Amino acid sequence: MDTRWKPSVTVAAIIERDGRYLLVEEHTPEGLRLNNPAGHLDPGESPQQGVEREAVEETTCTFRAEALVGIYLSRFQRGEQDITYLRFAYCGSVGDPDPGRQLDHGIVRTLWMTPEEVRASADRHRSPLVLRCIEDHLAGRRWPLDAVFTDASVLQGPAQPPA
Repeated sequence: MDTRWKPSVTVAAIIERDGRYLLVEEHTPEGLRLNNPAGHLDPGESPQQGVEREAVEETTCTFRAEALVGIYLSRFQRGEQDITYLRFAYCGSVGDPDPGRQLDHGIVRTLWMTPEEVRASADRHRSPLVLRCIEDHLAGRRWPLDAVFTDASVLQGPAQPPA
């Protein structure tokens, strides 16, 4: 039995325009929840590639990461599930929605919310990291993109079994 602890790596887009933040409303086992456009890092991609992919899948808007807001660790428990998430949150610029794309499965809609509205809806957040990432963005936390290094071996995708 493998007892090594393996946190689940996620990426999140912290998108601000004109003093409002772009959130998604999504179906979860706990009901409709608000989240930053976010998701799991896929094999063969860097965190920056992952956040740009997740943002377009969940909002239909092209997102270009410009800075790392922070790296976060959180724990989620539901019944027998006990998951630790390692989140890389990026801020950047976003384009307009692409009318030819559909929102990812489970995403109900996108919302532009003021910081006050985000704070007031904390009981509907998917995790406490939704607000924490926005507060860190508001506080001006920014790290250069190259603060996260992805070795070329990762970008080659999952290892293939020997022939």
